[in-house]
Amino acid sequence: MNIKIIVYIIGWIMECEAMLFMLPCATSIFYHERQGLAYLIVALVECFFGFLLIRKKPTQTKFYAKEGFITVALCWIVLSLFGAAPFVITGEIPNVFNALFETVSGFTTTGASILLEVEALSRTSLMWRSFTHWIGGMGVLVFILAILPISGGSSVYLLRAESPGPVVGKLTPKIRQTAIVLYSIYFAMTVTLIILLKIGGMSGFESVTLSFGTAGTGGFGVKSTSIQSYSQFCKIVIAIFMMLFGINFNIYYFILLRKIKDALKSEELHWYLAIMAFSTLFITLNIMYRYHHIGMALTDAYFQVSSIMTTTGYATTDFNLWPQQSKTILVTIMFIGGCAGSTGGGIKVSRIVMLLKTIPKEIGYYIHPHSVRKLHFEGRAIEHETVRSVSVYLAIYVMIFAFSMLILSFDKVDMVSSFTAVTATFNNIGPGLELVGPWGNYAFFSPVSKLILMFDMLAGRLELMPLLLLLSPSIWKESIDNGKKRRARKKELAQHETPHWRG
Repeated sequence: MNIKIIVYIIGWIMECEAMLFMLPCATSIFYHERQGLAYLIVALVECFFGFLLIRKKPTQTKFYAKEGFITVALCWIVLSLFGAAPFVITGEIPNVFNALFETVSGFTTTGASILLEVEALSRTSLMWRSFTHWIGGMGVLVFILAILPISGGSSVYLLRAESPGPVVGKLTPKIRQTAIVLYSIYFAMTVTLIILLKIGGMSGFESVTLSFGTAGTGGFGVKSTSIQSYSQFCKIVIAIFMMLFGINFNIYYFILLRKIKDALKSEELHWYLAIMAFSTLFITLNIMYRYHHIGMALTDAYFQVSSIMTTTGYATTDFNLWPQQSKTILVTIMFIGGCAGSTGGGIKVSRIVMLLKTIPKEIGYYIHPHSVRKLHFEGRAIEHETVRSVSVYLAIYVMIFAFSMLILSFDKVDMVSSFTAVTATFNNIGPGLELVGPWGNYAFFSPVSKLILMFDMLAGRLELMPLLLLLSPSIWKESIDNGKKRRARKKELAQHETPHWRG
């Protein structure tokens, strides 16, 4: 394993995060808050250590899937550790576990919070808290790939490890160009949303922070009541943009190339919109009797469906009080999530569709054992390798989910709260039901349970494999053995070298 290039990339990630800390520092200056000093100190420390790691570029920059997955996992852990430091230093979240939980929740675009009162944070920390969503939404390594050609053709392994979905490819021939295209679309959509929210009556600070949360499909707000207190115009705008950010960004690229037909014929997009439409209609009819006007019921239903399915987690109402049928629909779409290649979390619509197509195929084998059937998705035959990876993903997903539920059971929290807490963190949503509902929080969980939920957030955002590889003993044993072999080889070569005498 190429340890040197992994360390080198981590160094650049640290430099990048140090630069990103300048936004909360600028916010602190603008609002005359002293908390910005803590962010500046952490930025300088991180910049120093990052410089130590990048000062010498490795001669061998090629690496493969294994290094890509481990690099991504380590980078996200480093980001979270340094990102949590300012919360502790300022004393706004003095508990280290809580500060790390809030930061991991931010970078993984989960939106699960331990804060009892969001308004108690300074604007500086609120800005950083929401900005972590925007950073994690598209992925910080994608940003690094956009500005620095650090690993040549091997960059695709970083992109695949960090981008959500069963299949990740290049939009353009070069990975760097693909990263630039993705971030350009992401940035343009975010700016558009900021402008619309400002037109809708939000302050500049609120429009920026809530746009970061919407774009990253994260859900951190600046008020304990989430989006409830804002105008109907702002609620509708946010609901629409949550839906848009839950769509595969490849579709927007096709639209930019004026390949509208190619964009609109996406099978995953059809399923995504159909599930969202059905869920909205069902919930509207189910909660209509609670509202004086069907338009209000439709707005709340659409907002919550868009928020939950895209795994954003914003709320306009306490859906914890809705009928059981509506809550069942919401929990179901928590698992489905957004499209592959979007900023949304969850299992992904594409995997669900592939799984649904696999079932009749397997039943067909029992009826016609010698028949040969090919699964098709997005107009193409699905490779067996892709089907296998989806099956493995779902198997691992169920095992981690069950293990997480077992650990949380020791906290003696009711089953609904524990189940939806794991569901909401593993699928990067944030709010669940009962104690972790839209007006609740995760502060009551024990440190061990919070560690498990943090693992779930990271595993869900990175699609399981990077963290599992990082925890695999065989990976590190192989690296140690290879290191010993290289040192033995160098020693052997040194012994056979002819000494040069000075005369």
